[in-house]
Formats: sequence, C-alpha cells, structure tokens
Amino acid sequence: MTTLISHWSESTSFPLLTTLTLVPLVTMGAILLTRSALNALRLAFGGAILTLLLSIYLLSVFNAGMPGLHLVEQLHFAGLSYSVGVDGANILFVPLLATLTLLALIYTLITRHVTDRIFIACLMAYEGILIGAFVALNLLQFWLWSLLECVPMILLTLYAGTGQNRRWILAKVMQYWLSSLVMLLAGFVLLALGLSEVNQTFSFDWLTLKQHNAHLPHETLIFLLLFLGLAIRMPLFPFHGWLPLLMEHGTVASAAIFLVGLKLSIYGVIRFILPLVPEVAEAWAGFVAILGILSIFYGALLALLQINIRRLLAFAVLSHTGMLVIGMFCFNDFGLEGGLLLCIAYGLATAGMLFSVGLIYERTRTAYIPRLGGLFDSNSTIALLFLISALSTMVMPGTPGFDAAHLLLEGIIERDGWWIAIAILVGNVLAAAFLLRAFQQLFITARHRALQPINSLYHPVVTERMITLVICGLLIGIGFYTTPWLNIIDQDAATIGKHYPILGPQPLPDHPSSESHQQVE
Repeated sequence: MTTLISHWSESTSFPLLTTLTLVPLVTMGAILLTRSALNALRLAFGGAILTLLLSIYLLSVFNAGMPGLHLVEQLHFAGLSYSVGVDGANILFVPLLATLTLLALIYTLITRHVTDRIFIACLMAYEGILIGAFVALNLLQFWLWSLLECVPMILLTLYAGTGQNRRWILAKVMQYWLSSLVMLLAGFVLLALGLSEVNQTFSFDWLTLKQHNAHLPHETLIFLLLFLGLAIRMPLFPFHGWLPLLMEHGTVASAAIFLVGLKLSIYGVIRFILPLVPEVAEAWAGFVAILGILSIFYGALLALLQINIRRLLAFAVLSHTGMLVIGMFCFNDFGLEGGLLLCIAYGLATAGMLFSVGLIYERTRTAYIPRLGGLFDSNSTIALLFLISALSTMVMPGTPGFDAAHLLLEGIIERDGWWIAIAILVGNVLAAAFLLRAFQQLFITARHRALQPINSLYHPVVTERMITLVICGLLIGIGFYTTPWLNIIDQDAATIGKHYPILGPQPLPDHPSSESHQQVE
C-alpha cells in the first residue's frame, strides 16, 4: 500500500501537533509548581483555551481534499523514532478533546474540586496524553501514551472519586488495563520483529510497517493480541467488567475526557489493525460482528436494569461500542465513515449526559434513580442537556448520529446483508427505551424525597447554561450540517476501504495519487 504524506513545514510555520501535545503538559507542570489555587485555575483555563484555539487552527490548515497523512513530524535518534501526523481517521478527536477539557474545567467551577491543584493538573495531563496518543504514528509511542494514561486515571479516582472502596475498584480496573497493555505491547513487538524476518530494520514506525506488511509472519497471533488488547479498553463484551465500576466511583469531570480515551481503542483498530494485518482482520470479521451484537444487546438490557444512573451510562457505552466495532469491520467506505462520525457523536453526547448527571449529583448528593424525580421544574437546563444528548445517542434526525448511523447501516447491509442491520436497529430501540425511561424517572415522575438546599455559590446557573449551550449547540449544529465533517473523514476512509475485500472479489482500482505529496513507496 502507498501512503501519501505531507510534512508540517508545508502547511504551518511551527510543529503544530507537538505543540498541541505539549501545551496541556506544560500547563500541568506550571499548575503543580504554583501554590495558589486561583493561579492554578487561571493557568488551566489559559492552557485549555490555547489548546482549543490550536485545534481549530489544525482543522483550518487540514486539506480534506488530499488523502494521506498531513502535518507529519518525524525525528530519529539513538535508534528510536518520534512520528506524529493526522488524517481523517484521527483529526476530529483533537478538537473534541480540547472542547471537553475546557467544559470539564467549567464544570469544576461548580464542584468542590475548584481549589484542588492536583485535580486540575490531572485534567490537563489527561488532555495532553490523549492528544499525544491520537496523533502518534509510532507503535511504541502510542503504547507509552496509553501507559501514561493510567496515571491521571488513578490519581483522579483515588483523590476525587466517590464511594468508599476506591482502592479495591482501582485494583480491579488495573488488572484489566495492564492485561490490555501487555497484549498490545506483545502484538507491537511481533509486528516489529516481523520486519526483521523480511530483511528490514527492526522498527515500530507505522509507515514502515504498513509498507512491508505483506509478508509478516504470525499474523493471526498479532491480530488476536492487538484486537483483544484494544477490546478491553473499548470496552467490548465480555471484557467490559471494569467500566461500570470506574464510571460509578470516578469523577464526572474526568469521565467526560475519559470517554474520548475509550474511543482511542476504536481509532487503534483503524490505525493498527485494518492496515497492518488486513487479510486476518477480514477473516475474523464474523467473530468480531458476533461480539459487537452481544455488546449491543447485553449493554442495552443491563442498562434497563440499573438503578444507578452512572452505571446505566456505562452499559450504554458498552452497547454503543458494539455498533462502532461492527462498523469498523465493514471494510467499506460507508461503514468506516459512519463509524468514525458516530464515534465523535457518541463521545460528545455521552459527555453531555455525564455532565448533566454530575450536576444532579452536586445538587442532591445521589446518583440512585429511585431517590430522584421531579427535577425538570427546578433544573430545566440540566434536563435539556440530558435530553438532547440522549436523543443524539439514539441517532435521531437533527443530530450528528443520524447521518452517521445511516452510513454505517449502508456499509453493514452492503457487506453482510440485512440481518446484522436489523439487530443494530433493535439495539437502538432498546437504547431509546433505557435512556428515555431514565429521563422520565429523573425529571418527570414524582419526587421520591426532598432535595437538599441548593447553594448558589456551587451551583451557578450561568455556568450550567454555558455547558448546555456548548454541547447542545455542537450536537444540533453538526447534526444539521454534517457534510464538512464527512468530507474530512471521506478520503482516508476510502483509502482504507479500497484495499478490501481481500478474501472476496477484487478491490476497485486505486484512486489517482497527488503529485504534490511525497509518496512512501
């Protein structure tokens, strides 16, 4: 396969992707060095706003009409390499992360963590680590960022989470995460060793591996290690046991960013499995589809049984993940485009529901549905945020999930026929059932107990409205105007999809290459 690349110097006057990674991390360091909580908060907002502006600039300089990698930065030293770049598969995750980090900081103004420097520093660290992982084009680099993601997750859960058994919960979560990291590293090492067996230099560079992947040995083992390692972190049934625990006892502010981190594994499938072991990926597509369908129905049915709203959202994420994974393994433009856009939509919409649930918790100090009810009159802004976000995950018209889900279903029908598409539609009906039922129980039905008095210092209505306006505005705006976002994704989805099917009919002819781009032959 040939990959077109465009270096950063062709589009900008500074290494934009490295800057986007470093700004949150440098901000984190400055926050830890300051002794003033007010200065820490100012630094955090400054760093988050600068990252958001840089991410918007990233979208403005990205040429959606050209396939391949853009703004590539490459350094080689002491036998190691540093490589970053963006294309349609990963670029939208950067502004999504920047937006949710800023909203998480705004949410922090309402909570008791507003004066906690460690908490604020961890939020910025989370942002920088995830941006670094999303733009990484070196397998070891991606793995190291994934390992570092454990640090803010542990600190945020230990020192800012809820519940009495946080250490036990973290021990359970880390069993899953470390297993995932070990399998990922083993798969990456086998990929790199495979180069040595075809007379190439040992390397973790993605471009090099993609160029010489035709004769890799142990491809089935590599696929299983990579897929299972990523399936744990998505999470996908039956590897999901850690997510309800962490969602129930973690913090809402960090969980909003953490949701984008879950999508890192979906991106990992697109970046490291489909191009590097394509034939094995297609051979195992049926097995993956079965896991996806089980995830959809298991997650939806378990969500219907929950009395804790945070656990309900955790099983909703599991159900959504099943649909996304099936879309990734469609091996056609429709499935990949729809899956990627749906991934962005789910990340933003589920974060909106989490923020609304967090605001309810700050007012009532409970996340148990039977103890709540009748909140609409006194919390209409929060109710609107939950409802618009829930409708977005139900792929209703006017939301970004609507066009994305239709593309995904077209891709599934094109490859597998109607039976999987019907199963997904039934799963979506179940999702509508548990989310609308939760909305009714939280906001419409009679109140089961008196609410605690609202402290206006910690619950400023303006701040709540700001969060609601941003998330609902983005969901509705993108929903009615999805074309620019699909154009960003389109070229690279087509580049991946045109090499399939491998085991069936011959692929379509390659698209014409651009002479203005450097080719990696």
